[in-house]
Amino acid sequence: MAKHDRAKRGIPPKTEFNAWYPAIVEIADLVDKRYPIKGMDVWKPYGWKAMTLIDGLTRAEMERTDHEEYNFPVLIPEDLLEKENRLVSRLKLAREQGVDPAELRIDEEESGFKKEVYWVKHAGENELDVPMFLRPTSETPMYTMFALWVRSHGDLPLKTFQIVNTFRYETKQTRSFIRVREIHFFEAHTAHENQAGADAQIDEDAEIIQNLLHDLCFPAIISRRPVWDTFPGAWYSMAVDVLMPNGRTLQVATYHHYKDQWAKAFELNYEDSTGKTQFCHQTTFGMSERLLGAVVGMHGDDAGLIFPPKVAPIQVVLMPVAAHVDENVLPKVHAVAKELQTAGLRVKVDERDIRPGAKHYDWEIKGVPIRLELGPRDLAADKCVLSLRTGGKEEHPLNGLQEVIVDCLGRIENELRARSTDHLSERIHPFPGISESKSGWVLDGPIDDGIVYEMAFDGKDSDAEVLEKATGLAFLGDCSEPYEEARPCAVTGRMTTRRQHLARMY
Repeated sequence: MAKHDRAKRGIPPKTEFNAWYPAIVEIADLVDKRYPIKGMDVWKPYGWKAMTLIDGLTRAEMERTDHEEYNFPVLIPEDLLEKENRLVSRLKLAREQGVDPAELRIDEEESGFKKEVYWVKHAGENELDVPMFLRPTSETPMYTMFALWVRSHGDLPLKTFQIVNTFRYETKQTRSFIRVREIHFFEAHTAHENQAGADAQIDEDAEIIQNLLHDLCFPAIISRRPVWDTFPGAWYSMAVDVLMPNGRTLQVATYHHYKDQWAKAFELNYEDSTGKTQFCHQTTFGMSERLLGAVVGMHGDDAGLIFPPKVAPIQVVLMPVAAHVDENVLPKVHAVAKELQTAGLRVKVDERDIRPGAKHYDWEIKGVPIRLELGPRDLAADKCVLSLRTGGKEEHPLNGLQEVIVDCLGRIENELRARSTDHLSERIHPFPGISESKSGWVLDGPIDDGIVYEMAFDGKDSDAEVLEKATGLAFLGDCSEPYEEARPCAVTGRMTTRRQHLARMY
């Protein structure tokens, strides 16, 4: 028992989030960070099960919306990267100069992503004629193939997705699930006849992410990223930011509208109903293991994890009590477990010969939503004791237990949603204001650490730069939920309904 007590006391308080998070990831046995390549963790069974359950929710949404799953190669030849570099560099430069991308010459383009990828330059002892790299994402290989598959309007829309590992040469401090070099990544790529089709896909992506957030039991700030923070290859980017316990925002998903910019670069066109050749309009939607990082950070407490029921590797752990006193206890526990499993619940019977307190600590740390205890007295009374990970202990008859468990899981979900919604509302404060004086711009009040500031903003890039420099925070962009009534812009004073947020980001 001393060992388990030390494990519990070894978790720093959640108020010390930067210490709590890596400790709980390790103590809860989600990953092992000791692999000898920085930022490439080994997934342990418990963490991998949680991630696959998140993937399962995502796959269900993909099936509901008629996306089909593919699996593209991990290696990409350098010449395809050069094609992507030319496109992205041209779009980036055009954006900076405020001109149409078609007006730019090839020799004005900058280098692209060569410094951000892992290169493969040898096969055995032979140097490759064309170097290859490990995919950082899959626009390049996918769109090369899309151009071969799409011939007429009858081939559209093309709605694809894959769940694969991607690789980024991350130079910042790594943190499990949040900032890693080998990323468990979901990406959906679609091609449509026209902009209206792509617009509708963006609306569908917004619906998908809301469904996932509901199941993961936390809200998010969804924003159209400002121009300077939009992926250069996109017409615009929508970002989904979760507010972590320390007040920093974590971007867990993005979806981009590409218009026909990538289609022109990759010759992705089709013959319309009149026989005319048209370029496709495209979208992408990406998420990663950051979703699991947000689950860990948002819902855990000083005692360990709290898993939302839909992604809990174990939803109910059954613990026989004093089974040595009554030989009927253990068979009954297994019978109850089988009944719950048959109902589709994920359960585990903990038969270990250790003290009940040690078991409680273990499953509390691992965030199992419900602990079910059954001993001789309970058996005699034909009942059991349920302990909910969100708090509370209840006695229930063994008869009709399946319905009781389902109800408890629903209550746990509602409690987690309420807690995370309260956290978001408590951490978003009105911007204190800013005034221009002879010496420059001066804030009208202090900027507190761990707070997201909300304001009306309708200024230019230079006005946004004033705010970012004065606060040390970053713009999240136009919130998907504007103000109902116009308010004065924080810098220009112009009336606007555009809601914006300033935050410190991961």
